[in-house]
Amino acid sequence: MKKELKSTAAPGAIGPYSQAVVAGNLVFVSGQLPIDPATGTMPDDIKAQTRQSIANIKAILAETGATLDNVVKSTVLLADMSLFGAMNEVYAEEFSEVFPARCAFAVKELPKQALVEIEVIAVI
Repeated sequence: MKKELKSTAAPGAIGPYSQAVVAGNLVFVSGQLPIDPATGTMPDDIKAQTRQSIANIKAILAETGATLDNVVKSTVLLADMSLFGAMNEVYAEEFSEVFPARCAFAVKELPKQALVEIEVIAVI
């Protein structure tokens, strides 16, 4: 059985999908763009965008009482691989050991011309 998870402290879905879905003891958080839920805007640089995407993930996970420490897998989508180093610096500051398993890759384009989008799977 699955249950939709919503947080008003993160931007709402911009299409026919859920912010997150809980299935058993797993939380599947949809890709989070770096949209500030209060203003609807995105920061300009990759570091600030990475921080905002992760802040959105934190807000969604908090609805279950989970934190980034519960994350077991993440996927990072980048507008260009030249952004990887700066994104990775922020990622390393936000996540702690044991770090989640992760893949990161560049895509042709992200929604709303974002530089980064991050999705995670967490255990609760």
